[in-house]
Amino acid sequence: MLNIKQHSFEELLQHLLEFLRVTKQYLPHIARLCLISTFLEDGIRMWFQWSEQKEYIETTWGCGFFLATLFVLINLLGQLGGCILILSRNFVQYACFGLFGLIALQTVAYSILWDPKFLMRNLALGGGLLLLLAESRSEGRSMFAGVPTMRESSPKQYMQLGGRVLLVLMFMTLLHFDTSFLSILQNLVGTALIVLVAIGFKTKLAALTLVIWLLAINVYFNAFWTIPAYKPMHDFLKYDFFQTTSVIGGLLLVVALGPGGVSMDEKKKEW
Repeated sequence: MLNIKQHSFEELLQHLLEFLRVTKQYLPHIARLCLISTFLEDGIRMWFQWSEQKEYIETTWGCGFFLATLFVLINLLGQLGGCILILSRNFVQYACFGLFGLIALQTVAYSILWDPKFLMRNLALGGGLLLLLAESRSEGRSMFAGVPTMRESSPKQYMQLGGRVLLVLMFMTLLHFDTSFLSILQNLVGTALIVLVAIGFKTKLAALTLVIWLLAINVYFNAFWTIPAYKPMHDFLKYDFFQTTSVIGGLLLVVALGPGGVSMDEKKKEW
């Protein structure tokens, strides 16, 4: 029985390796597109909901017409500009830092700081950007260039570790605390997979499984296209859909690039 299970697992790994080989040149591009989808959608929404967004900021913070308009303009140009730079592979590091700043700005402006669920999702989004930053960073341009350091201790490896850990926060917002068998099973399996991603053990297999699972959950629970655009639920589901898509993009980067040096997968090679 044990041999059958081991054979099935090895066969699954072979299929995964074959999938990665076939999609190797496309996967990073798909991952980046998924990752920036939240910023792309939000930037476009700033254009179409210019008056509503400006009025909300002006009313909530009492900052006046000029500052409210400036806030919306910065969000619109910053997000769309950052997305264009990332997709075109130009000044990716500057684009990532800019998007980090916009996440922080929106966290304060929309009072996300006091909402644990949305705060964790924003942090997970930051984790995805951290992985993107690590991908764009070559060892030659490291801040420790010229200083002899071990590969595992390079900033790039710690960025990958930080990105993986922050992606865990997105999963935590999807946990269902009820006693139904299906919910308990989903929580147990999902928790096991996300822990594997965080510690970097069987990372690519765990991340790819999570991508498939999150994709199914996203399409089923966040089907905003089934809700009329004038209903508030439409915007709420749309926000959730694109945030989850961005985290899927982060996981796809893990699948494409691996866990990095600070991981159990990497340590196993040394044993």
